[in-house]
Amino acid sequence: MNHPVFRLGVETLIKAQPDMRMAAQASTGRQGVDYFRWQKPDVVLLDLRLPDISGIDAMIAIRAEFPDARCIIVTTFEFGDEIRRALAEGANGYLLKSMLPREFVDAIREVHAGKRKIPIEIAAKLAEHYSDEPLSDREVEVLGYLMDGNRNRDIAEKLYIAEETVKAHMKHIMEKLGANDRTQALAIALRRGLIHL
Repeated sequence: MNHPVFRLGVETLIKAQPDMRMAAQASTGRQGVDYFRWQKPDVVLLDLRLPDISGIDAMIAIRAEFPDARCIIVTTFEFGDEIRRALAEGANGYLLKSMLPREFVDAIREVHAGKRKIPIEIAAKLAEHYSDEPLSDREVEVLGYLMDGNRNRDIAEKLYIAEETVKAHMKHIMEKLGANDRTQALAIALRRGLIHL
């Protein structure tokens, strides 16, 4: 977990449960992967936003070595695309930090029992964008460069592709996001968690 106060809250909550024990705590994704190798906990909680790699990327690394690892992504956000990616990569749960303590520990128990746990509000967000065509990795990369203020020519140089290819990517991005222009595409992508400030 990225935030020390939240980690302390989770630790206190888990210690208060007679059937749970905190195996370890990490403040970065890579540290979390290392601690998982060392402790092999029954369930791992991964913050979506970590200072080095995302919680989803840490989960992917853990599951590459330990395919049966039970992973829960924990976040403040409810973005459909990140939920979809986390679940597609094997997350057993996706929880909000705003959940009530009882719901939080019950979700951990359910994942431990082999179930998937997705709170209703997150499932609703996922359903809202279910039919959306996902952006390709290259399209997300183009959006990232666009967000940094790069023009098509600059993006083309950075990606070693033709400027016309960048224009084609932008056209597809706007179609997939239902955006009228580049600014709106960026706003939608930020709101849905496709790119980050």
